[in-house]
Amino acid sequence: MKKVLLFGDPGIDDAIGIIYALLHPQIDLIGVVTGYGNVDEKQATANATYLLQLAGRPDIPVIRGATGPFSGEVVTYYPEIHGEDGLGPIRPPENLVTNVQRFSAVHELIEKHKGDLSIVDTGRSTSLAASFILSGAELLQSVKEIYLMGGAFNYPGNVTGVAEANFHGDPIATDLVLEKGKNISIIPLNITNRAIVTPQMIDTIAAYQSNPFSSLIKPIIDFYNEAYKDLIPGLNGSPMHDSVTLFAMVSPQYFHFISRRVRVDTSELSRGRTIADFRVKPDDEPPETLDRIAVDFNYQAFANDFMNIMTRRIPRY
Repeated sequence: MKKVLLFGDPGIDDAIGIIYALLHPQIDLIGVVTGYGNVDEKQATANATYLLQLAGRPDIPVIRGATGPFSGEVVTYYPEIHGEDGLGPIRPPENLVTNVQRFSAVHELIEKHKGDLSIVDTGRSTSLAASFILSGAELLQSVKEIYLMGGAFNYPGNVTGVAEANFHGDPIATDLVLEKGKNISIIPLNITNRAIVTPQMIDTIAAYQSNPFSSLIKPIIDFYNEAYKDLIPGLNGSPMHDSVTLFAMVSPQYFHFISRRVRVDTSELSRGRTIADFRVKPDDEPPETLDRIAVDFNYQAFANDFMNIMTRRIPRY
């Protein structure tokens, strides 16, 4: 079983990722760090707290992260994709039982688990980068692995022609994480856009009614599917960017990775563009600077896994 500290900005796909992590028998979710991105940090915190309450897991802390990027600029949100409150048509109740903690709890969890800990960041990288600054690179480098959902390599972006939303949201932070971190794996838009969950799959999941999320998943993803009809016309469903990143962390054998040094462009003209040397003979780089980039995966293995996990009962630890 993998101990996972999940950074995210729920948001529909991040919310489904949290549900996936809570239901997965091989994931021990030890904390959720919330930040701005799909919604503001306050709403992201409420959404994560709501999902943990549904799961009956008040023991899992929600840690409040960054409210904006290092640049200090005003953040753009996407209610047409995620809904006003980030969960499509669902609004979390007001009377949530909270276990919300200050950002210093990130340091404490990493210090406690170190080499047994997997960090998965499915949102903007600001909170994770802040951990490097506040806790020191040495502590963050002691974790087992870091998985990032983001970037687009030789592939169109979803915010600009060259940039994916997470890396575009705070390229300074993402570049810092990539330069300071070790054992980093990147699951880019090239992969996640192919991790399609169809309406037929969602209808099957909803019919099971096997866990507290069964009736929640369909209206949330139906809303997401409608958004993707405009974003990518002709797509039968919507991509589960963050669930496939967690799947990669648990089941890397279904992915093909290559090792390259990755940087993120922070200039205004091509902000958020991911840079890596894809030549047959790339320039030599120090081994400690290399990151793993997912370039292919087994979609059917992901689809089968997603259906299996989302129809499970909640594990008891």
